[in-house]
Amino acid sequence: MRKFVMIHILLFMVAIVFSDAPWPYGLLVVAQLVYIPVLLRMVCTERDWFWKYYPYVAIPAYTAVVLVQVVSTRWDGWIAALYLLFTVYIALYGITRFLRRGFTNVEEFAIDLGLVYIAMGGGWYFAFVAEIDLGFSSLLTWLTAIHFHYSAFILPIFIGWIGRLHQSVLYRWAVAALLAAPMIVAVGITFSRWIEMFSVLLYIYGFSVVIWIVWKLSFASSLQKWLLRIAFSALAVTITFSMLYVLSNGFGLFSVTVDFMLRFHGMLNCIIFALAGIIGWSLDVPKSRFVPLTFPRSGIRGRQVAEEIGQVGGHRGLSDELTVYGLSSGSVSPLIIRFYEHTLDFRLYASTHWHHWFKPFAFLYSFISKRTQQINLPLHSEVVEMTGDIFTLDEGLDEREQVRVWERKVGEQTIFTALYSQHKTNERMYMNIALPLPYSTMTGILELQAVDGGLQLTSKRTDPASDTGVYLSFNNRDLFTLPLQETFFIQETEDGNLKATHEMWIFSLPFLTIDYSIVYEGAEEK
Repeated sequence: MRKFVMIHILLFMVAIVFSDAPWPYGLLVVAQLVYIPVLLRMVCTERDWFWKYYPYVAIPAYTAVVLVQVVSTRWDGWIAALYLLFTVYIALYGITRFLRRGFTNVEEFAIDLGLVYIAMGGGWYFAFVAEIDLGFSSLLTWLTAIHFHYSAFILPIFIGWIGRLHQSVLYRWAVAALLAAPMIVAVGITFSRWIEMFSVLLYIYGFSVVIWIVWKLSFASSLQKWLLRIAFSALAVTITFSMLYVLSNGFGLFSVTVDFMLRFHGMLNCIIFALAGIIGWSLDVPKSRFVPLTFPRSGIRGRQVAEEIGQVGGHRGLSDELTVYGLSSGSVSPLIIRFYEHTLDFRLYASTHWHHWFKPFAFLYSFISKRTQQINLPLHSEVVEMTGDIFTLDEGLDEREQVRVWERKVGEQTIFTALYSQHKTNERMYMNIALPLPYSTMTGILELQAVDGGLQLTSKRTDPASDTGVYLSFNNRDLFTLPLQETFFIQETEDGNLKATHEMWIFSLPFLTIDYSIVYEGAEEK
């Protein structure tokens, strides 16, 4: 690592010593030649495809930055494009990291987004060097490039590492503010000073929370603790300068010049925040909290016709025995247990309710669902009967145990083709439901809980070590955690039948409710 750092420092020194550009240009160059490569070494610990091809894209990119800084030719735009390609390469790595996890571990998402944001910094740098007219002055284009290197790349990585040491609701809201702020700043510069002011307020909120957390945290050493405290405390000063600049430039309340911002705001971010922060984190990079889930999953993908992958008659219920989930007739209505163990003894009537804000998306999705015949729910809320059968999956198609296929139809249209199974992790049994999709499989892992004689099945995680959630898989290695949650609550009615409510949320916003009336056919025989 030391040799790697020294090489990049020497590159930076060459670019500065042999350049006749004004000193402020060094604020961007040091980020490009020193801060970015060092942080990449600290973030990308796995020796995967990123490091395999890294020299082929990084060396030309760093060379391009030095050449643009030292000499001026008519080919500068093409040379700067090499650096842009390098930042796109970094962004692809950020996307890959995200796809391996999905919407989980907000601290890792902060790092992912920082890696993605750097491509925007590369784009603005390319526009500046190539003198592309984006409707802004050359100076503003260059300042935006700096913004996406520091506030949108270095800062998200730093706050991601903080999240590896600290978790709270307050932290998550601060991360949301700080990750949204870089894009809002760019929008504000383009369209409105009021929007720019709002972005500064987001930064103030996020920085206040993060600085407070840093001062409360325990670190690996006293030196690391004070370096990071100093680094993050500098943000309180620089964001004050940003507020004064917006008030000056947009509202004329103060007189704050660009030169002043470069000398104080820029130098504090470059030396105190970025440099002290990188040195501090290099003393001990926190380990990731993310632990890949290893529960069994279905490898069946694409549109499936139940008759082609299974046989009728092997099972009559979604579960052979509900007691494996820790349930009994003493905690759950016996009729509910019978429904899951003898599902074909019941008739289902359903009413689908899409929430108003989601109806346009449901309408667009209906064009896909009608072709895939999966999650093909009606757009109306009229009561319909869901018919179908339970098939025993042909042997060898699914690695899970005791898989059965429950196909539900409305008329001739297939609504769901769900592959039911179960698995145990840490002595806890989960219902493991797979829905084959084009080139992928969506899997819902549900906990079963007795509630006042009824039964609740939920993907909401009550324990950090739980497997519950809704996931998407494209291969047998990675699971993408979807921002979906679902709860299914079923209870017995006074007339000896069942009713159930299936609720779903996306990003914690409710978007779908399905009400079921479940009639026990045996009740007519009494």
